[in-house]
Amino acid sequence: MKVIGLTGSIGMGKSTAAKQFRRSHIPVFDADAEVHKLQRKGGAAVPAIAAAFPDTVRDGVVDRNRLRAALTATPAGWKTLEQIIHPRVRAARRAFLARCRRQGRSIAVLDIPLLLENAPNPDVDIVLVVSTSAANQRARLRRRRKMSEGEIAGILARQMPDAEKRRRADRIVDTGLSRRYAQGKILRLIQELRT
Repeated sequence: MKVIGLTGSIGMGKSTAAKQFRRSHIPVFDADAEVHKLQRKGGAAVPAIAAAFPDTVRDGVVDRNRLRAALTATPAGWKTLEQIIHPRVRAARRAFLARCRRQGRSIAVLDIPLLLENAPNPDVDIVLVVSTSAANQRARLRRRRKMSEGEIAGILARQMPDAEKRRRADRIVDTGLSRRYAQGKILRLIQELRT
């Protein structure tokens, strides 16, 4: 089974790329969705987050705004949060890949925003980076997520620069040209891996 590591900075078009893989009947593990699952009511990470970041859990659910505020006030808390979240996400990712292998899948996708920021990933055969210009990225974040320039700068400061991600990629899909162009690149990659 070939495993594609789909990554790219915020606002680069990862979600659109993941949808194209799903439309092509390729299973996609969404690391962000897994984090949300861990933080919702009954989520496996809720007790540890409540202990590490008091007042960020309300009615058994992590209040992401309060958690973000706590991390902004104490940036060293990111390390603690990563120690809570990352092992659980890795376990879910391993279970996903094991399921795909049992099902006889020929391709699986790991949609992981911080794939290259974290330790090298032995589960990935191909690193696929989605990318666009910095101006396009910022415009998307302002328009779609209603983010301020300060919020954008804070997130980008924690992510590897796009140029470095592109340098480390096995494949790059430019999502700034058109959606049709990006989808075509992904479909050609799928066809190549299937033959």
